[in-house]
Amino acid sequence: MDPLEQLVAQIVGLSDTDIPRLLGILKASDDLLRADWTRLSSVLSQLDPFKHSLGFLYILEASTAGPTTKEQAETVVPIITSFIDACAAEQIRSIPDKFISLCKRFKDQVVLLETPIRGVAPMLAALKKLQTSTEHLTPLHPEFLMLCLLAKCYKTGLSILEDDIFEVDQPKDLFLYCYYGGMICIGQKHFQKALELLHIVVTAPMSTMNAIAVEAYKKYILVSLIRHGQFSTSLPKYASSTAQRNLKSFCQPYIELANTYGTGKIEGLETYVQSNAETFESDNNFGLVKQVVSSNYKRNIQRLTQTYLTLSLQDIANTVKLNGPKEAEMHVLQMIQDGEIYATINQKDGMVRFLEDPEQYKTCEMIEHIDSSIQRIMALSKKLTVMDERISCDQAYLSKVGRERPRYDMDDFDTVPTKFTI
Repeated sequence: MDPLEQLVAQIVGLSDTDIPRLLGILKASDDLLRADWTRLSSVLSQLDPFKHSLGFLYILEASTAGPTTKEQAETVVPIITSFIDACAAEQIRSIPDKFISLCKRFKDQVVLLETPIRGVAPMLAALKKLQTSTEHLTPLHPEFLMLCLLAKCYKTGLSILEDDIFEVDQPKDLFLYCYYGGMICIGQKHFQKALELLHIVVTAPMSTMNAIAVEAYKKYILVSLIRHGQFSTSLPKYASSTAQRNLKSFCQPYIELANTYGTGKIEGLETYVQSNAETFESDNNFGLVKQVVSSNYKRNIQRLTQTYLTLSLQDIANTVKLNGPKEAEMHVLQMIQDGEIYATINQKDGMVRFLEDPEQYKTCEMIEHIDSSIQRIMALSKKLTVMDERISCDQAYLSKVGRERPRYDMDDFDTVPTKFTI
């Protein structure tokens, strides 16, 4: 019997009875599949992607290993999509590297076809099948978020950013997950969540400087200005020494932007942005920089609420350097809608009345929100206790630290993220 036909017969015969033995046979047949890849497409028709998921995966991965043209991608993409949808999770988890390789190749093919949206749903299904729990960060998480960014499916990307992550296979996956996740949150104007994710990238352990951390730091500066109206160049003590020493030198134009922003003078800020527009555009951050400029107007309006109870739209325009009362009214209305200020506008005389925060923190919705936050913190505390006990008993850890354990003061922890969801 032909070796390839014999392999197919073994796949069919062992898929229901002896997966470990089949896995050994498939691993030993890797060279055969690579050498006979031109026949593999026809072999797939003899297999069921659900019943024979392991064998189907091996053959499909081998058949797509070479360079792919657009015409070939058009044929292969639907096959991989169908396989991801139908495959049995318990079988593909027995050889995760093959499944990850196939899915990454699938991502490259939909990008090659310039139709990233075709990969969003299949990649989400793939990572859920690969996950052992929602706390597990797989190498497919960043690939999924990248496709969401390319396809502008930001809301779909947000769906996985709500999960608490405690298990990470590779550090690079965490860096990319948080970086792409931060970009998705920026796209949805969820700036606080974006700050938390970018903060993780910037402060994560690193022995050498990496491009992901540098790009994350640039966006971290911009988002800090938009969300809080200020930025501190001091990194927390638990950030790596590599980041402490090198990040600022890679991001000087952004640090200067933050310093200019801090003066509150819109003319100087706009001048600085225009003179450095080429730098910001080359970093693909110019749109975010424009939001920084816009937020400077908002911060100046917010400062007025701390001094005045009522103010005319014309006075607001003059103080904040806007082009007349109409533009001032547009800014004030947008800030009221976004909950950034509390005010009413009298259309008759063009007066703005600034109000106190109406939230009394005693509604059922607020109580439920506070309760859910407390429950989440308690669950996180238990998880950290278990992890601490596990690490404390780890022989490799104990051999390195000996009796000297790190001691941290309260000042070692900063207050930038209000949550630690990743």
